Amino acid sequence: MRSFKSLNNLVGWLVFAIAFATYLLTLEPTASFWDCGEFIACSYKLLVPHPPGAPTFLLLGRLFSLFSFGDVTKVAVLINALSGLSSAFTVLFLFWIITRMARKMVLRDAVSNSSLAAESIEPSGYQSFLILSAGVVGSLAFAFSDSFWFNAVEGEVYAMSALCTAAVVWIMLKWEAHANEADSDKWLILIAYVIGLSIGVHLLNLLTLPALGFIYYYRRTANPSLKGGIIVMVVSMIIVGSILVGIIPGLPTLAGNFEVFFINTVGLPFNSGLFIFLIVFIGLIWFGFRLSFQRRSQLLNTAMLCFTFILIGYSSYLIVPIRSSFQPTINENDPEDVLSFVSYLKREQYGSRPLLYGPQFNAQPVDYAEGAPRYARDPKTNTYKEIMPRQQEPVYRDEDKMLLPRIYSYEPDQIANYKKWVDIQDGVKPTMGQNLGFLMRYQMGHMFWRYFMWNFVGRESDVQQAGVVTPFSPSAKALPPRIGESPAHNNFLALPLILGLIGLWFQSRRDSKDAWVTGLLFLMTGLAIVIYLNQPPREPRERDYTFTGATFAFAIWIGLGVLGLAELFGKVVKADGLRAGLALAVGLLIPGIMAAQGWDDHDRSDRYNSVDSAKNLLNSCAPNAILFTNGDNDTFPLWYAQEVEGVRTDVRVAVLSYLNTDWYIAQMKRRSYLSEGFPISMPAQSYAQGTNDMLPFAANPAVPSVNLKEFIELVKSNNPLLQVQYQENGPMMMSFPTPNFFLPIDTMAVKKLGIIPKGREGQLVSKMEWSMGKRAIEKKNLVILDMIATNNWKRPIYFSSTVAPSDYMNLQPYFQLEGMAYRLLPLKDPNYDPRSGDEGYVEKDLTYQRLLKDFSYRGLQNPKIFYDENNLRFPANYRDKFARLANAYLASNNVAKAKEVADKALELMPDAAIPYDYYSPQLVPALVAGGEKTKADQILDTMTQRSEQMLAYYATKADGSLFEDDQRGYLLGLQSVYRAAEMAGDKPRSEKALGLMNQYYPR
Repeated sequence: MRSFKSLNNLVGWLVFAIAFATYLLTLEPTASFWDCGEFIACSYKLLVPHPPGAPTFLLLGRLFSLFSFGDVTKVAVLINALSGLSSAFTVLFLFWIITRMARKMVLRDAVSNSSLAAESIEPSGYQSFLILSAGVVGSLAFAFSDSFWFNAVEGEVYAMSALCTAAVVWIMLKWEAHANEADSDKWLILIAYVIGLSIGVHLLNLLTLPALGFIYYYRRTANPSLKGGIIVMVVSMIIVGSILVGIIPGLPTLAGNFEVFFINTVGLPFNSGLFIFLIVFIGLIWFGFRLSFQRRSQLLNTAMLCFTFILIGYSSYLIVPIRSSFQPTINENDPEDVLSFVSYLKREQYGSRPLLYGPQFNAQPVDYAEGAPRYARDPKTNTYKEIMPRQQEPVYRDEDKMLLPRIYSYEPDQIANYKKWVDIQDGVKPTMGQNLGFLMRYQMGHMFWRYFMWNFVGRESDVQQAGVVTPFSPSAKALPPRIGESPAHNNFLALPLILGLIGLWFQSRRDSKDAWVTGLLFLMTGLAIVIYLNQPPREPRERDYTFTGATFAFAIWIGLGVLGLAELFGKVVKADGLRAGLALAVGLLIPGIMAAQGWDDHDRSDRYNSVDSAKNLLNSCAPNAILFTNGDNDTFPLWYAQEVEGVRTDVRVAVLSYLNTDWYIAQMKRRSYLSEGFPISMPAQSYAQGTNDMLPFAANPAVPSVNLKEFIELVKSNNPLLQVQYQENGPMMMSFPTPNFFLPIDTMAVKKLGIIPKGREGQLVSKMEWSMGKRAIEKKNLVILDMIATNNWKRPIYFSSTVAPSDYMNLQPYFQLEGMAYRLLPLKDPNYDPRSGDEGYVEKDLTYQRLLKDFSYRGLQNPKIFYDENNLRFPANYRDKFARLANAYLASNNVAKAKEVADKALELMPDAAIPYDYYSPQLVPALVAGGEKTKADQILDTMTQRSEQMLAYYATKADGSLFEDDQRGYLLGLQSVYRAAEMAGDKPRSEKALGLMNQYYPR
C-alpha cells in the first residue's frame, strides 16, 4: 500500500491536471479586453505598462512567448496559458494546504495520546481517504469558482497573484511541519523571496502576512494568549506597512533624495547619488549580517536574510527603468530615472482616495498648499530642475473632515450614485451613521458579499450589478431570457456555501488555531481590502477579481466540510469506509455543479472579438494615419495588434487621456515603427507638466472668433494677451477668449493631396469654422488643435468611433466615416444634423469596402460562443456602421446596395449569436425598401418583446435603480423601434413601442 505522502502527491498532481486541462480547454486564444492586450504586448517585448507595473509577470510572460517560435499569433495564447498554469499550481497548493490542515484534525486524538506530531503519524486507509477527499473537493471547488476561473483564462496578473498567495501559505505550513529542524528557517527565507517576487505581480500577497504570523506564533508558543495574539497582529501589520511603504516606494524615494542632493548640492554627475546610496545601503546590510554573527543571533540573521531575499525578489523591478531608458514604444510615465521611477511606483497619475481620515463629498477647499517638489533632469545645467508650478494640494477645514471617510467623491455622477445607497443631501455633511451605512451596504455588501455569493451561491447574469441567485430565487424559466437563459445565470443551490460553513464549524471545533488562521486569511484578503480600496459607488466594470484571496480561504473550509459531513454521517452510518465514501460523493457534487454551471460562461476558446475589433479599427485608417482612441478597451487591443502581430504599424495610436501628460506627448513626437512622430509645433516647455494643463474660457467681446494658427502661436509664446488669473492669488494661466475658432484652408494644396473623395469636391471649404464651447480646453485638446493647425492635411487624422462625443471638439461637420473611424477633412457635410446623433459624412465606397470586404468578424455568427456584456459593445458598434451605410445608400436611391448591406449585417451578426440591440432597427428601412418586410418585422417585434420583458422585470426589483443604464438602454431600443416603425409606416408597431416608453420612462 502506498504511503500517505505518495498518495498526497499523486492525488494533488491529478487535481492539478484536471484544473490545467480545464483552463487550457476554456482559454481565450488571443488578447482579452481591459488590460490583457497591454500586458501581453508588454510581456512580448518587455515594454513598460501602466503603473505600478508587473515586472515578474512580464519576465515570465516573455519566457512563455519564446515558445511561439516566431509565430506571433501564438504569443497571446501562450501568455494566457501562463495564467492557466499559475491557476493550476494555485489549485495544487490549495489541495496540499487543505490536506495538511485536514491531517492535523483527523489525527488530533492520535497526536494528543503521543509525543509525535501529526506529520509523523501515518494515517490509516480510512483516514487517508478522508483527508484526500477533503483536498479534492475544496481545491476543485476553488478551481471552478467564478472569479478565479475568469482570471485563469486570460493574460492578466491576478492568476499569478493568487499563486503567490497560495505558495506562501503552503510554504508556511511546510515550515510548521519542520519547525523543530535545524534548518527550518530556510522555509521562512523562501517565503520572503516569494513575497519579493509577488511585489512584481500584485500587492495582494502581502495581506497573507498576519495569517502567517499566527502560524509562526502558535508553533513557537506552548500557551498562546490574547496579549500574545495582539502583539503578533501588531507586528504583522508593521511588517506589511514596512514592505508596502518602507521598501516598495521608500527605498527608491530615499535613493532619489540622495541623487538630487549629490547632483544639485555637491555637483556630481547624474546617477552619482544613486551609486552612493547603493554603496551605503549594501554597507548597512553587510553590517546587519556582521552584527548577527557577532551576537550569534539566529533571529537577527534570519530577519536579515528575509529582508535581503525580499529585495532580491523585488529586484525584478529594475527592468522598468532599464527598459524605459531605451525609449520603447509603450513607456507609460517614462520612468527612466530614479525620480520618475518613484512616481511610477506610487501611481501618482491616478491620484488618491482618503482612507482613515479625510474630507467628505461636499467639502470645499479653503486654501491650496504647495505639494512636495518634483524634479526633472536639465541636460543644459546637468542638474535636477524643479518642475514649476508645484502641484497644488487642497486644504480643508477640520469640520469638513471625518474618520474613515467613505462618502468622499465630489463628482456629480458619483454623488447621484451615493444617493442610491444612503440618504445624503447636497451641501449637508454626511453623518457617521450614513458614512458607515455606505460602507456596510455598498462597499461590504454589494462589492464584497455579492461577489462572494456569486462564487458559492449563484450569479444572476453577466449584466453589471447583477445580483445573487439563491435556491429560493425564481426559476430560470420564470425570468426574462436575457437573465434566465444567459450562460452567466449560474445557480449552485448554495451548496458550496453550506459545505464551507460546515467546514468552518468543524475546524472551529477540532482545531481552533487553524480556524483562526484561515479566518484571518479570509478577512485580510476580503473585508480588509474593502476598507483599503474605499471604492466609489460606480465602477467601470465588476471588481470581483480583487477578492479571490477570500474565495481561496473559504475553499479551505469547503474542503474541510467533507470531514464535517463524515462526522455527521457517523450518527447514522457506522462503517468507516461507507461514511467516507458518502462524504466524498456528496462533496464532489459541489465542484461538479460549479463546473457544469460555469463552463459555458467561462469558455472563451473561440472568442476573437477583441483583437478583430482592434484590427478592424486600424484597417479603417489610411496609410500613415494618426488615430485618437479613448482608452482601455479601444486601445489595449490595438497595442497588442501592433506590438505583437505587427498589424498596421504605420498608424499612430494616441490615447486621449494620456495626451494630458508631457511624457506621453514627448513619446508621440518620436518615430514608432513605420509611423513618423506627431506634427506638433509646440516646444516641450509649452506642454510640460504644470504648464497649459487647462486653458479656461475668458470671454473677450472684442474677439468674435480666433484663427487657430494664430492662437497656437500665442500659446507657444506665452503671450500676455491670453493670460488670466483664474484663482485669487493663483498663477497666471493661458486662456481662450472666444469659443469660435476658424482655420483657413489652402484649397489648391488640399486638391493636390488627392484626399477628396469623388463626389465631395463641392464640399471643400476655404475656412473651417467651429465652436469649442465654453468648457476649459484641456492639454489633450490643445495638442490636437496644434496638430490640426500644423499638419496641413498631409497626414490623415482619425478619431475612433468609440471616443466620447465631448472629445470631438464639435468638429463633427468635418468628419468622414471610413469603416470604424472618423477622418477629419476640410470638407463640410451640408446635411449634418447634430440632433440626429450621427457623426460625420458616410464615405460609402470606402466604408462598404471596409465593412463587407476587409474586416474580420470571427465567431460573431456562432450562437454557441458566449459574449458577455462587455463583448457585446463592439458588435453593436459594427451594427451602427452597417446601418449608417445602408441608410446612406438608401438616401442615394441605391436600394439594392442598401439591402445587401443590411442582409450582410444580419448574416455576420445574427440575433442568435449577437442579440439585437439599439442599432438593429436602423436596418429596417433598407430591409423594407428591399422587399424584406418579414425580416424587418421580426427585428421590431423581437426588440419590443425583449424590452418589455426586461423593463417589467426591473420594475419589480427592489434594487432596480442600480440598473438605470440597462433600463435606459432598453428604452432607447424602444425609441429606435418607434422611429423605424414610423419610417416604415407601421402604425401598430410604432404605437406599441411609444406606449411602452410612456409606461416605463417615468420610472
